[in-house]
Amino acid sequence: MRNHVRERRGEADLSQADLAAAVGVTRQTINAIERDRYDPSIELAFKLADFFDCRIEDLFDPELDG
Repeated sequence: MRNHVRERRGEADLSQADLAAAVGVTRQTINAIERDRYDPSIELAFKLADFFDCRIEDLFDPELDG
């Protein structure tokens, strides 16, 4: 699943550690999400969207066919 977490984090001038602390995960989790190696739980997706004050769909693109 493609995502825009890195771009949003950069726009907010946050480190991975800063974002991780804000949403209650490890820096490694944020790194894995940004590198498309880990799809977050729905709970974490909601936390990230809430943190960035946007919709989940603005952060994550499931690339659905059809």
